[in-house]
Amino acid sequence: MAKVEMISGPFQIGQIINMETGRTVSFDELIDQLKTKDLVFIGETHDNPEHHLIQVQLLQALMARHYLPLTVAMEFFQTSQQEVLDQYMQGAITEETFLKDVGWRKGWGFFYHFYRPLIVMAKERGSKILAINAPRDITRKVARSGLSGLEPKERDKLASDIDLNNESHRDYLREVYKKHPHLNMKNFDFFYQAQCVWEDTMAENIGKFLIKDKRKMVVFTGNGHIIKKFGIPDRILKHARVDLATVVLFPFTGQLKIEKETADYIWITGSCSRQKFLEKI
Repeated sequence: MAKVEMISGPFQIGQIINMETGRTVSFDELIDQLKTKDLVFIGETHDNPEHHLIQVQLLQALMARHYLPLTVAMEFFQTSQQEVLDQYMQGAITEETFLKDVGWRKGWGFFYHFYRPLIVMAKERGSKILAINAPRDITRKVARSGLSGLEPKERDKLASDIDLNNESHRDYLREVYKKHPHLNMKNFDFFYQAQCVWEDTMAENIGKFLIKDKRKMVVFTGNGHIIKKFGIPDRILKHARVDLATVVLFPFTGQLKIEKETADYIWITGSCSRQKFLEKI
């Protein structure tokens, strides 16, 4: 069972919790509540197949509620890949060429078939896929040597303002850092700077696009970028005033206590992941 701070429970796998009211909602109720938002964030654990199935359900339902195509923003693509993305979405290149040109196998590192249904659905419905992530080689360099180690031309490819002063965000990532080995990231401050590079660059890219294109947007990212909103969501508000909501797909791992401010909605899921599966065989 999962318990939420200050909310009577417990809750079970498959339930969706409106964290403001503390009540479970049906899938249709969730979609009805999200359809009024300008911007919806949907999180994931990257290697959890269930999360990807849920994301497809959510995108399909949100598209069905709107007459105009939604913009679909994705962490999984870097801004430098936007031209290739546009070519594929417009039918100018094949899927095989698209995957080769974005370097999917060496780049993102998670199975393409997890993400393909979202991409194909957006393509078929005439939606734009917006690449929002910072160049991977630059974030890796920041993680090794910090922002001060960047060349001017590298710094110009990131958000103009990188906010390193959110102590709650820093504390959250310090716990993440402690729990995982970081062979190439020996310095926590550099690790934190790299995380903020991701957050602020994605926030700025989303914000700039929303200013010039008023259609509603759905953003797909890892849960860590939207938990408690101090990653991407709150940082967007520096660039565009929008009504937004976060949906965290939360894997159940036994006795679980979820903080109320984790997200606007929590969807409790199974904890299946490729990594855990491989550990069992």
